[in-house]
Amino acid sequence: MAENKTVDKEKYLDEIEDSIRTIGVLTSGGDAPGMNAAIRAVVRRALAKGLKVRGIRRGYHGLLKEEIIDMSARDVSDIIERGGTVLQTARCKTMRTEEGQQKAAAICKKYGIDGLVVIGGDGSFAGAQKLANLGVNTIGIPGTIDLDIACTDYTIGFDTAVNTAMEAIDKVRDTSTSHERCSVIEVMGRDAGYLALWCGIANGAEKILMPEEKDYDEKALIKDILENKKRGKKNYIIINAEGVGDSINMAKRIEDATGIETRATILGHMQRGGSPTCKDRVYASTMGAMAVDLLCQGKTNRVVGYKNGQFIDFDIEEALAMKAEYEEKLKAANKEAELILSDARKTAVHNEQKIIDEAKEEAARIIERANKEAELEKQKAADDVKQQIVAVSAMIASKLIAKSIDESESNAIIEQTLNEMGENTWRN
Repeated sequence: MAENKTVDKEKYLDEIEDSIRTIGVLTSGGDAPGMNAAIRAVVRRALAKGLKVRGIRRGYHGLLKEEIIDMSARDVSDIIERGGTVLQTARCKTMRTEEGQQKAAAICKKYGIDGLVVIGGDGSFAGAQKLANLGVNTIGIPGTIDLDIACTDYTIGFDTAVNTAMEAIDKVRDTSTSHERCSVIEVMGRDAGYLALWCGIANGAEKILMPEEKDYDEKALIKDILENKKRGKKNYIIINAEGVGDSINMAKRIEDATGIETRATILGHMQRGGSPTCKDRVYASTMGAMAVDLLCQGKTNRVVGYKNGQFIDFDIEEALAMKAEYEEKLKAANKEAELILSDARKTAVHNEQKIIDEAKEEAARIIERANKEAELEKQKAADDVKQQIVAVSAMIASKLIAKSIDESESNAIIEQTLNEMGENTWRN
């Protein structure tokens, strides 16, 4: 059995002798939680296939500086739960030049890197595409918290980042409600508004501002804030994408126009950090392993994606060309989100009035019941008085009948009878 396994492995190595023997892996652009899970998967999958793995520090910048290290299974132990990237990352302007691209391809060949896994966003994929054209087999893995790669429904880091932002916004709402403030909360997303859109829906924000929509009507926004205040709303949350920006000045303008205390909160780079969610760990691991498999199948210039519940791969050129379609979809999604939030506000106002009306009806029922009970009590008291008057009259009559007396003696008997009954109040 062991001999068969050895023979199979040797046969497999012979088959890839002329293609992939060493795989390089780098992270490029902005860091994203889950990148470490992808790195770990690439290293361990490649080692399991009998390949060598070389890690490239600081993305394309490190590649051009030849910051290249051999990686073992131990090098990626205990990193799956860590945020950021153990290989570190950087942005590299030189890689945009033809000279830089040729130098990068030459360095890959110098270090025997037959296949390269690039973890990053659109800019990183553009670099990978250039390397593929220069003879370096490349596979891209989408790693960006912005979810702005059109060919995939999932990018590494988005799930963690949006949950980090959501939890922070919940906390801001708590204090905003306590002080009856308006809050402008800025989330990341220079060119893409998915973080703002998802947080706006998840946090029940009153307004979402995204870079895809370019302009917004600030007068209409101020009018809506005042209308909500009149209805008794104790807070007003505006989720503002980084690409729209100007949050601090926006908050000042809103406060000046409405008289409502308004604060700006910029969440910033905290959204990039933190331990990745379960989804980011599992999906990133799956993508990392798939990237190695694609290289071993002889594929190049591909991007791993997640679409309609399946992990698939696209041509990099095809993936980059999907940008325009993605922006239109995002605009449509924001309009739908606005309708959802508008319906929610209308429902809230309707329910608020319904509660008031129900309270009034209940109060009217209570008053009516109290009046009826009071009437019954009055009637009962009157009946008791009548019975006592009858009793007194009967007693007096019996005494008067027993005696033939004049008016003065009659009054004396009535007085005596009342005293005997202890009902001196009846004299009135």
